[in-house]
Amino acid sequence: MATKRRIVAALLVRDGILVQSIGFRRYLPVGKAEIAARFLDDWGVDEIVLLDISASRQGRLIPIDLVERVARVCRVPLTVGGGIGSVEDVRTMIQAGADKVSINAALFADPDLLGTAASQFGVQCIVAAMDVLRAEDGTTRVFAECGMHDTGRNPADLARTYAEAGAGEILLNAIHADGQREGYDCALVEKVASAIAAPLIALGGAGRPDHIRELFESTRASAAAVGNMLHYCEHSVAVLKSSLQREGLDLRLDSQADYRHMTVLPEGRLDRRPEHELEAEIFQHIPREVI
Repeated sequence: MATKRRIVAALLVRDGILVQSIGFRRYLPVGKAEIAARFLDDWGVDEIVLLDISASRQGRLIPIDLVERVARVCRVPLTVGGGIGSVEDVRTMIQAGADKVSINAALFADPDLLGTAASQFGVQCIVAAMDVLRAEDGTTRVFAECGMHDTGRNPADLARTYAEAGAGEILLNAIHADGQREGYDCALVEKVASAIAAPLIALGGAGRPDHIRELFESTRASAAAVGNMLHYCEHSVAVLKSSLQREGLDLRLDSQADYRHMTVLPEGRLDRRPEHELEAEIFQHIPREVI
């Protein structure tokens, strides 16, 4: 039986605040990560990825108390990342409540970290993340330091190296699609996914349900990571999954809120119900019966 595709919520924290990211250059504040995690969990998301995007740049680890607060309200698998640079850091995150740990920048300095961590905690706990940017010459390369440093590495080749070294999953973040709401870079995703046997999580570009459908129909991505889009309205995950299920995609729908019978607008919001349906539900006062 085929494995169901997953909807993963990407929570990006910058300087302690949950933000919406736009091209790794602009950031809009959302609030507290633990509050967003609780709502997304209730609304039926399959997994949550919590990334402190300022940790590596500031030479520190994602705050342990932040991980603990999010883990406390999270009933789905939780992946955390940000400044992870050693096996001890991996152990610290797992002890704080993480199910998986995402490693990114440290892999350029210590390629053996993946294998060492996987041997101690299991490949299912280790996620190798990479940030990819489409350069001016049209090629896509892996970038470091929040998209500032071109490593010159080919995404598919590096993903294959990470998977062979012990990564249980690959998190592919397309910088050029980040926050643009124009869809995933499906050509990039398929190129990387076809080069590895490990599951691939695609991040960057989701703006409406059709983008997730296109990703799953045209690539071998195991999961669609969605960031900004899930913060736009209540029950966003349940609405998204209901829309995709109605189009035939095989997704888990664990939330009690089921919107498959309702119309979803292209941007992923629920359409207003017809007036005649709303009028039928208006409470009508019945005068007291006189006996």
